[in-house]
Amino acid sequence: MNQTITMIDYGGSNIRSVQKAFEFVGATVEVTAVPDDILRADKLVLPGVGAFGAGMAAMRERGLDTAVIQAAQQGVPLLGICLGMQFLFDESDEMGAHAGLGLIPGKVARFPGKLSMVNGQLSIVNLKVPHMGWNQLEPAWESQLLDGVNSGDYAYFVHSYYCDPAEATAVLAWTDYGFPFASIVAKDNVFGLQFHPEKSQSVGLRIIQNFVEMA
Repeated sequence: MNQTITMIDYGGSNIRSVQKAFEFVGATVEVTAVPDDILRADKLVLPGVGAFGAGMAAMRERGLDTAVIQAAQQGVPLLGICLGMQFLFDESDEMGAHAGLGLIPGKVARFPGKLSMVNGQLSIVNLKVPHMGWNQLEPAWESQLLDGVNSGDYAYFVHSYYCDPAEATAVLAWTDYGFPFASIVAKDNVFGLQFHPEKSQSVGLRIIQNFVEMA
C-alpha cells in the first residue's frame, strides 16, 4: 500500500494503539510533534483522549494547532479520532469555554444526564455519562470513508461530550444515545470519528483502511 500517515502527538493521546491499527492495514506511520512535519504531510491523523481545554492548550504550546489548520486549508486529508474529532469544531463547553480548531462549524456539548422529549407526551430518558461501550452506526451519506460499512454496524465509544455540527451535511453517520448524535463527520478533506476505531474490530479497521487508501 506504501501510504505514509503523519500522526500528531500533542502529548495527551493514546497514540500507540492507534498507530498499531494503521500499521496493521499496511500504512507507514510517522509520529510527530513538530509543526514543519505536519506541513509536509500527505495525510494527517489527530488522535486524542482526555479533556478538550488541556488538549488544545498543549497543541497551542507546541504550535501544532496553526500547522494543522494550515495543512487542512491546503487540502491535506485530516482524520480526527475521539477527542481529536472534537478538536475539529469551533468550541467546547467542557469545564469552561474553549476554542477548537474551527475546521468544522459547530460546538461540543456534554451529554445530559436526563433527557426530556416531547412527542405528544413528555418522557424522561436517563442517560449514563460517559457513553461507554458498543453502539451502532447509521450512515447518512455515501463516502469513501464508509465503503464497506453498513447500517447497524457497531463501533466502540467512550465519551462524555458529543459534537453538534452547525450543518447536518457535515454528519456522515449518526449514533443513537437517547437522541441521535454525530458519530462520524466530514467537511471537504477533514474527517472525524467519535468512537475508537482501533477498538472497533473489523469495522474500525475498515474505516482506517478506507482513509489510508483515500486519494
